[in-house]
Amino acid sequence: MSPPRVTIRLEGNGRTYLPGETLEGEYHLEGFEREEIKAVEVSVLWYTEGKGDEDMAVHYFRRLAAEDAPWEAPQAPGRFSTKLPLSPLSYNGLVVKVVWCVRVRVFLARGKQVVGEHPFRLGSTPSLKAIPR
Repeated sequence: MSPPRVTIRLEGNGRTYLPGETLEGEYHLEGFEREEIKAVEVSVLWYTEGKGDEDMAVHYFRRLAAEDAPWEAPQAPGRFSTKLPLSPLSYNGLVVKVVWCVRVRVFLARGKQVVGEHPFRLGSTPSLKAIPR
């Protein structure tokens, strides 16, 4: 038996999304038993990677507690939809990166978590490459 996992699918196949556009998709909880799930959180967020302090901000957040969960079975897909903000745009620089993603966290009865993440691009800023010397 394979370990439980979360898969996320974005409409538009995870392409680059424009600021103000609606991001829609679904997530699947695979290999979970309903009674072991305490809650599911769905977030659309951005974070920075690179030198200096790392930042993070959540744009969309939804938490479903087990008693409120609308699923008959954990394998039934969950849906999400949010209008994307104007900034910050995705950026892949030499010193810092701005990464957008959808993150789904499943909180289990045993105190463990299973996390799925699906990155996407917001806006179309060029990626910088090292300047050859």
